[in-house]
Amino acid sequence: MNADAALRFSQVSRHFPVDEQSVTALDDISLQIKPARITGLIGPDGAGKTTLMRLACGLLLPDQGDIHALDIDVVADPITAQSSIGYMPQRFGLYEDLSVQENLDLYADLQGIPLTERQQRYTELMHMTGLGPFRKRLAGRLSGGMKQKLGLACTLVGTPRLLLLDEPTVGVDPVSRRELWSIVQRLVDEQGMSVLLSTAYLDEAERCDDLLLLHQGQLLDQGDFRHFSEPMRGRIFQLQTDSLSKRQLLNRLDQQADIVDAVVDNEHIRIITAQQSDTGPLSHTLQDIEALHIEAAEPRFEDAFVARLKQQQSTLTSMNLNSDFNTQQQDTVIEVSQVQKRFGDFYAVRDVSFSVQRGEVFGLLGANGAGKSTTFRMLCGLLPASAGQLTVAGHDLRRASAHARSHLGYMAQRFSLYVDLTVRDNLNFFAAAYGLNRQQRQQRIDWALNTFELQHYQNSNSGDLPLGYKQRLAMAAALMHEPDILFLDEPTSGVDPLARREFWQRINALAESGVTVLVTTHFMEEANYCDRLVVMANGEVLAEGTPAEMKDKYRSSSRPQPSMEDAFIALIESRQQRESAA
Repeated sequence: MNADAALRFSQVSRHFPVDEQSVTALDDISLQIKPARITGLIGPDGAGKTTLMRLACGLLLPDQGDIHALDIDVVADPITAQSSIGYMPQRFGLYEDLSVQENLDLYADLQGIPLTERQQRYTELMHMTGLGPFRKRLAGRLSGGMKQKLGLACTLVGTPRLLLLDEPTVGVDPVSRRELWSIVQRLVDEQGMSVLLSTAYLDEAERCDDLLLLHQGQLLDQGDFRHFSEPMRGRIFQLQTDSLSKRQLLNRLDQQADIVDAVVDNEHIRIITAQQSDTGPLSHTLQDIEALHIEAAEPRFEDAFVARLKQQQSTLTSMNLNSDFNTQQQDTVIEVSQVQKRFGDFYAVRDVSFSVQRGEVFGLLGANGAGKSTTFRMLCGLLPASAGQLTVAGHDLRRASAHARSHLGYMAQRFSLYVDLTVRDNLNFFAAAYGLNRQQRQQRIDWALNTFELQHYQNSNSGDLPLGYKQRLAMAAALMHEPDILFLDEPTSGVDPLARREFWQRINALAESGVTVLVTTHFMEEANYCDRLVVMANGEVLAEGTPAEMKDKYRSSSRPQPSMEDAFIALIESRQQRESAA
């Protein structure tokens, strides 16, 4: 074993039987991870990241190859390896009917921690995660960020030397993400722990000391983020114009053959060109855009990731939507006035007010537990308001929720698919639930299978789909009845950057056709796609406006170009400071 490696794979392969066929999850993988460093494991959905982690800690055995962790032969002695390895799976592995303390006790029992050593360890972990005041609270009643920290605390009970974190920051707000990274960095700096961390947030990849790029079960490359980003220099540009909206400019750029990728980046559109250039894209098809400003941008790891993998994607199928909508129309289709939702004495939502126009993409942002999903469920007619007025598509939800729901499509956080039904059966069920007759159902099912490129999976159970395809299916199901208003509750949580781009292309097309979109998201970059948004905390609205207006409030000499994440964190922290001072 190489003493400089905390983890080593040598020609490791792993296959799984699926539908009477053998699917390759990892194909002849060889790699080394250095000790006392954070190594990022990056790849699109289905790349093999979770399989690699489960092999590394001995929960799976390879079909071929050798695995050594901390000088232990994992294949020959997985139990010994597991005593020195901490593994935090994507869903944290918590028991929601047990309290914080009971979860810690259970993990301590499983790892054989002597009773005499537990109290000191618990005290350290509670201080590290800030969970001390919540020891008696049931895990199921914690916010997403607190569940994340409890999952990490349980993983660390046995003081592992190698820590494996499988997408630990999925589904949590930026404040919680920052807190987790602070904890992980401290473990490396102060305890010399080795960390292998997978993430769907590619800005997090740049915090890692080393990166492994995995795709279709193969290791494409390894190095720090500059190893990936520097070759992209001369291919990254920012474009801006006052003559088109960001959405309109993005649609134009998506049609250009010499542009590999275009994505909203604060107040610009960030593009990747097919070739290096000093001047950027000068295609004659863009010359009619008035006052188009183009400047070179500093390359990022995400640019390299997208450029390398997007070329293997097929062209997105057109949604064939109505193109006659006038984006200047100002029809108010959602009106929320002084809305409250109480559960006993607890206010989940308190005096929330906002309005949304037809064809607008409107964002609801907030920390975990801010009241976003509760507000969504009230707007969908799934949860009655305790007080206030909610009007959707001209219908008062307190009197005519059934009529209002006929205009709505709803895509829940976990997609609400029937995992034991096939793709086609899911589409048929949702179409019938929305009241489509047999002929209409068949037409819309054919449309969905073609538009969302689900034909290959139509006879597969939805529970077996890769996450990105589950997202496609959930969105298709929400659109079966061609709704006027679409509610999207954290729709991109956990999916890779390519799937997120594809998703937002579809959302932009829907908005341009006049569909009104309400979306919650923890990806602050996605907030830039919104025309307007509100930021919530503790059930109340903290701020409302355009993304540019939000960021302008926190512009300073030390931060001349604040991101949406900067603005969000500043808003949350200023509220916390006010509450502490009160």
